[in-house]
Parts: sequence; C-alpha cells; structure tokens
Amino acid sequence: MDMGIQKLKTYIALLLLAATTAFAQQPGVQASIDSAKIRIGSQFNLTLKATANKGAKVSFPAGKNFGQLEVLEAYPTDTIEKDGLYELVKKYGLTQFDSGRYEIPKLPVIINNKTFQTKPLTIEVNNIVVDTLKQKMYDIKPVIAAESRSWLWLYILGGIIILGGIGYLVFRYYKKLKPVKEVKQEYVSPKEKARISFNRLERADLLSKGHVKEYYSELANIARAYLEETIRIPAMESTTTELIDAMREAVARKDMRIDESVYEEFEKVLRNADMAKFALSRPDGHIIAQDRGRIENTIIIIDKNLPAEVEPIEPSEEEKARQAEILLQKKKRQRVLAVSGGVVGLIVGIAIYIGITKGFDFLKDNLIGHPTKELLDAEWVKSEYGIPPVTIETPKVLKRNTKVYKNVPKEAVQNISEMQLFEYGSLFDNFHVAVATIVFKQPVDIDLLKAFDATAKEWEAQGVTGILQKQEGFKTEHGTEGLRAYGTMTIPDPVTKEKKRAEYEIMYFKQQQGVQQVMIIHEEGDSYAKDIVKRIKNSVEFTAVKQQGEQQAQDPEQNQQQQP
Repeated sequence: MDMGIQKLKTYIALLLLAATTAFAQQPGVQASIDSAKIRIGSQFNLTLKATANKGAKVSFPAGKNFGQLEVLEAYPTDTIEKDGLYELVKKYGLTQFDSGRYEIPKLPVIINNKTFQTKPLTIEVNNIVVDTLKQKMYDIKPVIAAESRSWLWLYILGGIIILGGIGYLVFRYYKKLKPVKEVKQEYVSPKEKARISFNRLERADLLSKGHVKEYYSELANIARAYLEETIRIPAMESTTTELIDAMREAVARKDMRIDESVYEEFEKVLRNADMAKFALSRPDGHIIAQDRGRIENTIIIIDKNLPAEVEPIEPSEEEKARQAEILLQKKKRQRVLAVSGGVVGLIVGIAIYIGITKGFDFLKDNLIGHPTKELLDAEWVKSEYGIPPVTIETPKVLKRNTKVYKNVPKEAVQNISEMQLFEYGSLFDNFHVAVATIVFKQPVDIDLLKAFDATAKEWEAQGVTGILQKQEGFKTEHGTEGLRAYGTMTIPDPVTKEKKRAEYEIMYFKQQQGVQQVMIIHEEGDSYAKDIVKRIKNSVEFTAVKQQGEQQAQDPEQNQQQQP
C-alpha cells in the first residue's frame, strides 16, 4: 500500500514538472523585483524576462521614470537559450527619494510587433530614520545585580557612560556656538555669500581626496542657504521634492519669471546629491563639473529675477505654521534619537559587562535560549511508568511507544508476559530519555552485560559508531542495586549526515522475572544536560516484580495513575 502511494506521489510530481515546463515554453513576459522594501534613496533592481523564438525582435521599455520611480540605470540585455527558445533578460536599477508606497505600472514589451504587458508591482520606500514618536516607550527594567568578586568592570562601564555623556554635551555646545561664529561674517549680498562659499569649497579639495558625498552635500547646502535667504523657503529642512515645490510657489508669489528648464536642471543636481549621500554614488568628473555649473547658473538666474524690494514678501500664516511644524518635528526626532542612543548604549554596556563577568555563553543561553536549559528550567513531572512501575522525575512527560515489539525476535516474544517503553525525544535529538520494563512468563537468569550488547547493536544498525563504554554497580537512594553502563558515541544526523559526539547512561535493574531500564542520551559537553541527568538519576526508584501466585495482570490505569 505504501509503495503504491509513493509511486502515485512520484507520478503526480512528474506531471506537475511537465506542466511547468510546457508553460515556460510559451512566449510571454515576466516582471520581478529583488526587494519589496527599500530605504529612501537605495537602489533596487527590476528584472524583465521575455521568451521568444530564435530571430524574434524584442523591444524593452525605455525612459527616465517608470511611474513615480526614477530609473538610475538600464543594464545590457542578457540572452539565454532554453528548450529551443530564447529568454531575454533586461534589468533596471530604480530608486525613489520620498518615502511611501509606489507602484511599478504595467510595462510594454514588444515581441515581433506584438505588445505584451507586465503585471504591476509594488515597492515600499521607508525613511532611513524610523519615526518612533508613535511607538509607546517603556521604562527600562531594573538591572539584576550579578555576583562578582571584582567591581573593576563596573567602574570601567560607568566611566564609558560618563565619558559618552560628556562628549555628547560638548558636541551639543559646539553645535550651538558654530552658527554664531558664521553670523559674524559679513557679506555684500546673498549672491556674494554663495560665491565665497563656492571658493571655500574648491579650496577644501574634497574631490581629490575622494570625498564625493561631502562635496555634493556642501554644494547642495550652498544653494539651499541662498534660497532660504532670498525667497524665504525652508530649503535646509526640505526633501528634494518639497524644495522644488516650495521654490515654484515662492517664485509665483513674487511674480518672478523663471523658465521651467531652471527647475529641471536644479532638480538633477539635487537628485545626484541625494544619490551621493544616501546610495554612495560616485558620478564621473565631467558630471560633477556640470552639476557645479548648474548650481551657479540657478543662483545667477534667480538673483537676476529677484524683486526690487529689499525685504521679500512676508510668508502666509499657513506657510509659517508649516515651517514651525517641520522644525518641531525635527527637534522631536533629535530628542528621540538622543534618548534611544543612550538607552541602546546602556543596554549594550550591560550586556558586555554580563558577558565578561558571567561568560558570553551564559549571556547567549539566557538571551537567545538553549534547548536543554529550557528543559532544566521547565516544570518537572514525577510519575510511574511500566509494569512493574519505575518511578522517575523528568522535564517532560514520557510518551508510550506502541511499536516496542517491532524489533524483538518471535521466539523471545513467546517468553515475554509484558513489555512497555516510554520515552521523550529520540536517539538523534539534543536530549533523549527512555524507560523500558519487561516481565517474563517464567523466572529467567538475565545477564545485564548482554542486555547492553543488544542495545549497542541496535545503535550500530542506526549508524552510530565509536561506542565507548564503562560499567559499574550502582545503588539508588532507596537501596535498590543494579548495573550502570555509561560512555560516549558518535551519532550521525539522519538528514545532513553530520556527526556529533554524545554521552549516554543506562541503568539496569534485574529481578527474578523481569528487567527495568532507564536510558539517557545527550550531546557531549552540555552542562545543562548533565544537571538534568543528575536530577533524573536521583529520582529513579525501581519496583519489584510480583512473583507468580500474586496478581500480575493488573489494570494499566491502576499501575500508572499518572502516565500519559
């Protein structure tokens, strides 16, 4: 029956594979993106695939924008021959400098004068700085004092925090003083101020030092500062799109005649500056020179068209309110960033201190978790298993194995009155514990050494190698005597085939008509597992088999009141 089901599954899989192959051979187009979410200004790739016959003419879309997304680069087309057809792959690098959710519209791909439309795709653009104003903030939980023989690391940690706070205060103080120094400089006009700033930028020689990002940032700031002073718009705090829109509104309000090409050229420079700042783009030297000229030309044209009045028209109340809101949000973000940075620094410092004093394994196990540590910390269960019952305390309830007779020879089964097996985990898990009980129909002289040999052969049949063993007699806290077999072995992972070393311990208790066994296996060197083994061993108690003439076939529920 199982072989029939397996053949049916294989047959269905082959049918699905054939159907997929047949579908892939049909001419058509596909569109995909390598990421559904990006940060503002980051590049993501759009891939268009077209399947066509040999010799077919395929034309992919072109343009500077796909919807509201800017095309940074169109890569060369790759051609792959597949199943008698040709698959043409065209990639585009796209970006967007404003946050929001954007749609890549249907794009036309022409194959032999026939137009195919791709499916629309959605991309989410997130701000680089996450706004946490709407996220509820919680107090830091109190730090639990760790035992330590030395306070040295605590002093070091406190010193780092204090030095960090002093450095932050110095930075804030310097930042407040810096604008005051610049105000003392007197300029003939905003245009002259911009010219001096350009000369200072050239003397800094940033490009020869490879500081393209800093060069573009200063270049854009010169233009933004000029616009703030002349046409009174919040240029320094605005994004590129907001700046261009505010610039158009101010020019219209002042009745200035500015050609549309001026906005387009100025926006190109701002976009290149955004790419250099956020995407670490490095334009060629001639492009950088063109952008410098575009900035200067923009300032010259605006300066020529400025109204004759000395004082610009006063912004409207609505504009004042908008500017005030922008400044308020900026200050809030700065405060949140300062507090968040302090909290993160404190948490990291505490984690390092705990790692140094307690060990980084301790830190990892308590933060990330450890499978056997979770067992050790769990609520343990004490119960009786099997006939005659074995009393044992374990982290988890042991479950009955209903296939206990599977590997027992028929001639041996005839002599067995009762055999039961209860276990948690398996030979290949991080931790395995099992309780087995056997009652024979007649008194039998059991050699416990041979009992272990049978267990070892069963392990070897499952791929276990390198079994090393030691044996010794043992006695439980209640005086029950038996044999303890323990040692190490190498267990292969049934899936990856990787091998791991494991430790095992088996306790046998031989009676006149039965054998009881407790077996524990865990990964070698696991300190938590060793604590579990110690606790389990201290809880084990064996119950004697009732001799013939006494009630032997009892109701399992009476013998195992707490069994699962």
